[in-house]
This record gives sequence, C-alpha cells and structure tokens, in this order.
Amino acid sequence: MSLLVVGLSHRSAPVSVLERASLVGDEQAKLVQDTLAAEPATEAAVLATCNRIELYADVDKFHAGVAELSTLLAQHTGVGLDELTPYLYVHYEDRAVHHLFSVACGLDSMVVGEGQILGQIKDALALGQELHTAGRLLNDLFQQALRVGKRAHSETGIDRAGQSLVTFGLEQLAQGAPVAEWARGKRALVIGAGSMSSLAAATLARAGVAELVIANRTLERALRLAESLAEQHAATPAAVSAVGEETLRGSLVARAVPRDRVSAELPHADIVVSCTGATGLVLTAAELRTALAQRAACPPGAHPAAADVSLLDLAMPRDIDAAAHRVEGLHLVDIESLAEAAAEPSGEPGSSAGAMATDVDKVRAIVSEEVAAFGAAQRAAHITPTVVALRTMAADVVASEIARLDGRLPDLDDKQRAEITQTVRRVVDKLLHAPTVRVKQLASTPGGAGYADALRELFDLDPQAVAAVSRADGSARTAGPNDPKGGRA
Repeated sequence: MSLLVVGLSHRSAPVSVLERASLVGDEQAKLVQDTLAAEPATEAAVLATCNRIELYADVDKFHAGVAELSTLLAQHTGVGLDELTPYLYVHYEDRAVHHLFSVACGLDSMVVGEGQILGQIKDALALGQELHTAGRLLNDLFQQALRVGKRAHSETGIDRAGQSLVTFGLEQLAQGAPVAEWARGKRALVIGAGSMSSLAAATLARAGVAELVIANRTLERALRLAESLAEQHAATPAAVSAVGEETLRGSLVARAVPRDRVSAELPHADIVVSCTGATGLVLTAAELRTALAQRAACPPGAHPAAADVSLLDLAMPRDIDAAAHRVEGLHLVDIESLAEAAAEPSGEPGSSAGAMATDVDKVRAIVSEEVAAFGAAQRAAHITPTVVALRTMAADVVASEIARLDGRLPDLDDKQRAEITQTVRRVVDKLLHAPTVRVKQLASTPGGAGYADALRELFDLDPQAVAAVSRADGSARTAGPNDPKGGRA
C-alpha cells in the first residue's frame, strides 16, 4: 500500500483560500481522471466539501506523487501552486488512513462529530467507482472509512458533541436562544435544494417556522422537497396556491418557487439560508438593501415577524455578498464566521464538556484500532496474490508429473492413477501449508510486505502470474452492486 493524500481544509487554510479553491461543476471528475492519467498514480479519489478538498491516490513514488497531486490541485482549483502550497497537508500510508478515518468520524470537522461527512465520503467513493478511478485500495479504504464512522456514532456519544453545520449555523444566528424558540413563527427562504439545503429546510421545519419557501433552479426538485416536508408536518390536506406550488398542512406552509423569484420572496423572509453550486454571488449587498427597503414598506398587517433578517450562507464559494455584514438590519453567518466560532473555546467547563471530551477520546481509540486492523488486512492482502501464484505453480507441477507418469506407466487403471494423484497433491499441500500460513501472519505485521518479495524470489515465481492474480482480485472488488462479480459500494 502506497496511499497518499494531499489536501487543504478549514484547519490548514483561511476561508478566503478555500473559497477560491473550491471545485465546481464537473471539476471533481476531471481532477480524479487527470490524477489517474498522471504517472505516479494508479488509483484516485477526491473528497470535496464546503470546507475541505482532499485528493487520495495510490502512488508508486512518494515525492513525485506529492509534486504531481499538488500541481493537479492547483490546476483544477485555479489557485497558483506557489500560493496554494503553504496551505496543503500531506499524509502517507498509515497516516493517510488515520486521517480519513478521523474525518469519517467527524473528528476533523468544523463542528466535531457532525455526521454529514459520511454522505460526502460515500459520494466520493461513488464517483471513483463510476469513473473507474478507485481500485482495490481506495475501494477498501473508503468503504472501511464509512464503517468506522458509523461505528463511532453507534458506540459512543459523539453525536452529543456533534451537530450538522446547518444546526451550528442556526445556533449562531439565534445568538444563544434555543433555535426552536428563535425560529418559531418566522418565514424562511431556502435557496438551493441539494443535500445541505434540504437539511437546512428540514431543520427549519422541525424548529417550527410558519412558512418555508424553497427556491431552486429546477422547480421540480424544490417542489418534491416542499411536499416531503409538508407531509412530515401534516395536519390537513394539501392546498395549491396561485403563486408557485404551495402545500399547506397544519401550521407549516411549504412552497417551491423558481430561483428567479428569490428577489420577490426576499422582502417577506425573516431567515434566508443559501447553499448552491453557483460560481458567482446569488445575493448581492445591493439586492439585500432593496429587499430591506421593500420590507420596511410592508403594510402593518403584512409585515414579517422579525425586524431584522438573518442570513446563513453555507456555500463554498460564498452565495451571499460578504458586504452584507456591514448592512444594518442584516445578520449574516457564513463559513468564515462559522470557522471562527468553531475555533473558540466553549467556555462551559463541567459535566457536558467532560462528557464530550470522553466521547472524543473513545472515538480516537476506535480510529487507532481500526487503522491498525486496516493496515494488517492490507498487508495480508498484499501477499495473497503471491501465495495464490505459488499454489498455482505447485498444481501445475503436479499435473505435469502425473502426465509424465501416465507416459511411463500406461497400464495404470483409473483407481490407481487417482490414488497416486491424490497422494502427490497431499504431499505438496502439506509442504506448502505451514510456510504459506506463516508468511500471511508475518505479512500482516509492520514491514511485512518484504515477505512476499522473498517468497517470489525463493520459488522463482513469474511476476506476470502474480500480477494477473492481483488484477483479477481488484476487478472483483471494484465491481458494482449489480455486477455478477459481487462488488459492493
């Protein structure tokens, strides 16, 4: 295993750099494909979220791999290599495994313990499988990372420490008040209908907003989300309004509108959450000032519930103009302010802080245990093709000698020939059993990869035969869920 990860995150780079380095559109696919085309890499996957970009690869040369992956990140993010390099981190082999497992458990998240990262890891694996850039190593690594993350959440109380970025952002907007109390009865506008926006919409619905408007470029997707949320909070049959597609159930009004109606909805919104894949600003400071002026001109009976407007920008690059921080009547929380808030100590020592620290320590222990197990399994798997090639060679030798015996003793009947063949095979199996079992045990220990090389040298195994077994094993592992080879995502 020569696993290499090169990346940057909220821990290594300022948000201004992360914002410029974000991958948009099909850049993720292009990045992994170009990585695989590069000489040092035989497998590639990219993990890209709103606060991290990490490129994973199986490389045959460390220094050349670091240089190539760094260059590719610079090319595809559009940030110059000289500017990007100071913010990059590099992990290799077991440290790279440890890093991904920590990420999967939420230990490296902006909000410790958040579980949304598991979905993003799953998406990274799915892209690698779809593009056939993830081979045996990265398939094993990312699938195990998902299992480790789920184990951490099921065996510890890390969920008590962790929240989604959405919840954390809403808590910042609420400024110490309970989110449900702060949001109750307000009107919310959610721009976007992707995973983060959907989570924001669901969180606001649970918090008790009176009206929820979802604006999206594809109206059908926004409508499905609005209908789903309205169903979850159902009390009365659905009603359809003349403006957009509206679903009314109980105390929640959920509506879907096209993105180009955002400016018309802004004056009526108390809370605005935006998380789109747009490359430019979705809301400018000028548009927000206009909305505030229209809001102030609302008739008394139609005036929104809150005097000020709360804005939550979860996009990277940002959707909402940072100049909104300076506009009176607006309260903006974005990725940059969330990073600053997450970096601050909680200031609340005591049992809850102690419990959180205990949970984090338990998760770290799980990560260390799983890293050791993964490394041992990978080292053991590394020698399997050599052992298979050795046993195949032994079987060929047996078959050759039996054929020669047939030529020398043509009068043997079938029963005698079968008994002799079985005896020779038993002798060969007994001779090979102890060394092959022992070499697998030794190969699972640190530094055990050399035993495979020794076995190949001692028995003069054909390197092409070993490689053929490795290719067959890799194909079986990377087959899709519907493939007869039985691969699993």
